[in-house]
Amino acid sequence: MFVRRIGIDLGTANTLVFIPGKGVVINEPSVVAVSVQENKVLAVGNEAKEMIGRTPDTIVASQPLRDGAIADYRITEAMLRYFIYRVSGRVRLIRPEVVLSIPAGVTSTERRAVIDAAIKAGARTAYVVKEPILAAIGAGIPIHTAQGNMIVNIGGGTSEIAIISLGGIVAARSARVGGNRIDLAISDYIKRKYSLAIGERTAEEVKIKIGSAIPVAKEDTFDIRGRDLMGGLPKTIPVTTNEVTEAIQDELREIINVIKQVLQETPPELAADIMDKGMILSGGTAQLRHLDQLISKTIGVPCFVADDPAFCVAKGTGIVLENLDVYKRSIMMGK
Repeated sequence: MFVRRIGIDLGTANTLVFIPGKGVVINEPSVVAVSVQENKVLAVGNEAKEMIGRTPDTIVASQPLRDGAIADYRITEAMLRYFIYRVSGRVRLIRPEVVLSIPAGVTSTERRAVIDAAIKAGARTAYVVKEPILAAIGAGIPIHTAQGNMIVNIGGGTSEIAIISLGGIVAARSARVGGNRIDLAISDYIKRKYSLAIGERTAEEVKIKIGSAIPVAKEDTFDIRGRDLMGGLPKTIPVTTNEVTEAIQDELREIINVIKQVLQETPPELAADIMDKGMILSGGTAQLRHLDQLISKTIGVPCFVADDPAFCVAKGTGIVLENLDVYKRSIMMGK
């Protein structure tokens, strides 16, 4: 395959790869399985996620990104190499240009680490763009206008909230709360209330199938299987939507507090723009039912979910790749 340009949404939970003209071609978990003895990468993505919680002592399945930043450099490089190889083949006549997403609050050292990892993994040039800017571009927000635009990007590991005007970030905050923390809150709640231990994947399934940010009149029920902590045997119990809502309130409150902090730091003219236009929700966790209503009601500013919220950042990388000159002010690059 002859691929000159690749966009990568390097997320804590999932990595998405975007090719201009084709769209999102890969959407796999940011998980790498490594053998302890040989220190060798055994599996990446879906195959590695299948191993979480099921590996012997000799294999470790880990997420090389913590809270949107590289926690393990070598494993991140191996993961990037795997994704670049998947889309451009082992024999490459031309090394591709790569655009990667990084959190808004990333340090210059962490930024350099992402660029170096991408170049070692096979990129000719690596450009990094802050995640809220990519999410805004992917959501179709005109970021270059002299008006305030607010993006709330809630991913797996972090929530990035930013006010964007004239192609740059005016105010931004990052909270280390996202889909993963919400899943953990659900499993903790089930453990406390029913003395039942459930895995991360079961908690995620509960959130996706019946989760809601606000209590609902007509509840859904979902049967979950886990291990009874009293007897140690497998057990199945029904869980309702409003129980999930109760379980995740603290995490949602944390996200809302960060949105408030960003609004408090916003210049008055831009705050007026946001009151008019509202804020845009993106990221995989934006798909949680009624989250837009909860934010709108609590903050008093209209809130809208972007089209395909989980793909906004990946789409943004694609648009930047096709218009590098237009977005040069928003890009940080490394050769």
